[in-house]
Amino acid sequence: MLNFFREIYRIKELRHKVFFILIILIIFRILAAIPVPGIDIARLKSLMQNNQLIGLLNIFTGGSLDNFSLVMLGLGPYITATIILQLFTILSPRIKEMYYEEGEVGRQKFYYYAKIATIPLSILQAYGFIFFLQNQGQGIITNLTTYTLIQFIIAATTGTMILVWLSELITEKGLGNGASILIFAGIVAGLPSSIGQALSTYTPEQLPSYILFIIIGLIVIAGVIFINDAQRLIPVTYARNVRGRSLGGGVSTFIPLKINMAGVIPIIFALSLILFPAMIGGILAQSSNEIIKGIGFFLRDFQNRNFIYAVFYFALVFFFTFFYTAITFEPKEVANNLQKVGGFIPGVRPGEETAKTLSDITTKITFPGAIALGLIAILPIVVQNFTGIRTLSIGGTAILIVVSVVLETYKQIKAQITMREYERL
Repeated sequence: MLNFFREIYRIKELRHKVFFILIILIIFRILAAIPVPGIDIARLKSLMQNNQLIGLLNIFTGGSLDNFSLVMLGLGPYITATIILQLFTILSPRIKEMYYEEGEVGRQKFYYYAKIATIPLSILQAYGFIFFLQNQGQGIITNLTTYTLIQFIIAATTGTMILVWLSELITEKGLGNGASILIFAGIVAGLPSSIGQALSTYTPEQLPSYILFIIIGLIVIAGVIFINDAQRLIPVTYARNVRGRSLGGGVSTFIPLKINMAGVIPIIFALSLILFPAMIGGILAQSSNEIIKGIGFFLRDFQNRNFIYAVFYFALVFFFTFFYTAITFEPKEVANNLQKVGGFIPGVRPGEETAKTLSDITTKITFPGAIALGLIAILPIVVQNFTGIRTLSIGGTAILIVVSVVLETYKQIKAQITMREYERL
């Protein structure tokens, strides 16, 4: 580990990237400490401890709800907008062409439209969240006037767009996904206070619960590491060729296909969609129409229906694992690149047949990976039903995100260190 940090410090460009990301994270934590006026923070924290939805939302926003800060919504609206547009790649040939075929310019246009869609989604989510808190009946929001409501919505929308910009700056450095790193930073920042609170309220009767939590945490960590590192090696052989008087090629290598190519993104996507209906439910619950009001109460209290909630959560993680793998891994592109350099999979024709083989293999190995990731995601919720410990589900999700982000970032940094070692040789 010391050698790893020594290598980071030794390589000037990599050192600057790491320091830049640390500065961005400091800015994020400063923004998360700027509260929006008109909120009873003590009552909000009390609600967060007793409400699973608010606890998950606090994790998803990187701990920004602790004091109802400027960045209270986190990157949720932006992630939701990205999901909606990516789903439209299936329905709209124009969006599909822009995302897949126009290269980097098309991707920039795609995410530009996602930023535009983030604004109305932020307004809608802020409005729903404020009314959700107001309906809790604990006096969390004081003196809610039209002016205060507009103030809240503008502040929340501005905070989200600032976070979108900061996450893009992190992603550009090539050391991991910016959104994941910001969420990771919020979780880690809240660990000292969470540990302190757990120790201050500890009683001997709680020892079995604490031991159970530690065991589940270790299982989640081991499971995440296993599915992140597990891969299938596809053998590739390169044809022999003559260049001048030398004979080249004829070597064999492998294409490593990971069981979980999507990393932690499916969890973040699933959380985004799980939290959004509750915000909509908070708005619909204000309706005078009994049917709409009933739908609003169902959506708002959805997270309290543990079995349905767990099944829906598992299904979303399973779906987004396949979905994100499909949009990030292109078998046709890999097959074309292999054909251009004279590579082929033994027993498989180059071109279309190679692409089909890679697609079939990816589907087969992603299936168990998606199931494993979904089971890890809902494991704490299942245990909660047997133990009644509400914090387990929140802690398990946090552990899942933290471990996945650490592994992803470590591999990105290690890859850049290795690349520079080759350059030096």
